[in-house]
Amino acid sequence: MDSAAQEISVLIDRVKSVSLPDKLRELVLVRLNQLSKLTNSPSFLPEFDRMEKYIDWITTLPWNKRTQDTLDLEKAKAILETHHFGLTDIKTRILEYMSVMKLKQEKGEGADVYRAPILCFVGLVGTGKTTIAYSIAEALGRPIARIPFGGMGDPLDLRGQSRMHPEAEPGKIIKALRDTQSKNPVILLDEIDRVTDQGRSSIMGVLVELLDPRQNYAFIDHYIDFPFDLSEALFITTANNTTNIATAVMDRLEPISMPSYTDQEKITIAQRYVLPASMKAAGLSEGILTIDDEVWANIVRPLGYDAGIRTLERNIDGVVRKVAKMIVEGKAQSMHVTAQNVKEFLPQ
Repeated sequence: MDSAAQEISVLIDRVKSVSLPDKLRELVLVRLNQLSKLTNSPSFLPEFDRMEKYIDWITTLPWNKRTQDTLDLEKAKAILETHHFGLTDIKTRILEYMSVMKLKQEKGEGADVYRAPILCFVGLVGTGKTTIAYSIAEALGRPIARIPFGGMGDPLDLRGQSRMHPEAEPGKIIKALRDTQSKNPVILLDEIDRVTDQGRSSIMGVLVELLDPRQNYAFIDHYIDFPFDLSEALFITTANNTTNIATAVMDRLEPISMPSYTDQEKITIAQRYVLPASMKAAGLSEGILTIDDEVWANIVRPLGYDAGIRTLERNIDGVVRKVAKMIVEGKAQSMHVTAQNVKEFLPQ
């Protein structure tokens, strides 16, 4: 057997040995059989390379792999409380959804019978839209893939390119499935309102299909060119506002407003979550840095109002870095930030 025939044989064995839809396996084996008759043709090598790449993709997709949901409400509640302060209505909504899934599963109807509402978290920058999606995935015990829409201008980014194009590859949806290795992951469509004006209408058209269980059970990526069932995936979307989102897309979403944080809420978040995480990331032991209660108002709002906590995180990171530098230089072994010295640590 010559090397070309041997390499085709390897591909045939691979296609036969993995879990694929029967129709897709049949189509690929027919194509490989045709390719085996072209081994002496000058077009054999490029066509073989294309076929090898295609088979690599289809044999690594989770056609039948699912993640078993963790429907423990107490554990889910603890995860949500650990990562997020407040947001009671949003947490309640998530726990309600999990409760319905649990009841369906206990009755033997299967959790996938209940189609999750497609949540759309709407709010200003830094209000926790993206992080709550990660918490939902952790609470469910599902892997998560994030697809950023900021600056996206071509629907092919989502749907992939035909294999006839050189350097063609699947779209971001198929890539997300391969990365998570699950056909029921959480897929975060981040900032869907920030696509370019030129590509908005066509991208919104793809979103309509993606977010509709009556259509997405047979989603076709141009590269894979075979239906993939996305109906078990849990889609979560985020947006800064809904003005630029098509009406047909909004009709498939359940918008949830992410509130801006008050100064007092930010102080609580900073003390419980942000400061401990920042100190750990910088290698500072607990107790090395203490901040007086009356100082927090300056840290929360040194240069004006901010709806989210991004500025707060940057300010705390800045304080922690300055303390780390002082310790490394031998100027201090610990630091106590007070109303008298706080200006040394904050942006002016």
